[in-house]
Amino acid sequence: MIQARTNAPSETGALAAAIAGLARPGDLIVLVGDLGAGKTAFVKGFGAALGVAEVITSPTFTLVHEYRGTIPVHHLDVYRIEQLDEVRDLALPELLDGGSVTLIEWGDRIAPMLPNDYLEVCFEFGEGDDDRTVSLNVLGIGWSSRVAALRAALENWTNESC
Repeated sequence: MIQARTNAPSETGALAAAIAGLARPGDLIVLVGDLGAGKTAFVKGFGAALGVAEVITSPTFTLVHEYRGTIPVHHLDVYRIEQLDEVRDLALPELLDGGSVTLIEWGDRIAPMLPNDYLEVCFEFGEGDDDRTVSLNVLGIGWSSRVAALRAALENWTNESC
């Protein structure tokens, strides 16, 4: 696990941009955290780093947004999914095989339906209104080879890694 700290939404976006620099087509990033914890701010920074020119908004009601960048970005928000069977309608396997990076807000809600290979990014509120603790967990082999690069990329935000 890598732990980082941010003190503003712009810092969360900058942290995401650092991670985006390591992204590869086919990557899955699962975003976990309470409402307002920074998941969408993360996606905005991530997308901007990949050259997404469109305004990135949370797809809470549409469930999936697709953005064009140097690597295509699929942004999902599964907050409103009530039953795991509904995940099939999202065509997740096709999204993951399509050469894009897929980011899923509230992804922990559909964990049984996810492949066993992704980067989990957990957001927790800190002491100040904009303070966040961001924990990164590597699951599977896709991100395992990039752990050292992740640590180096996030050096400005990490106080300790465990």
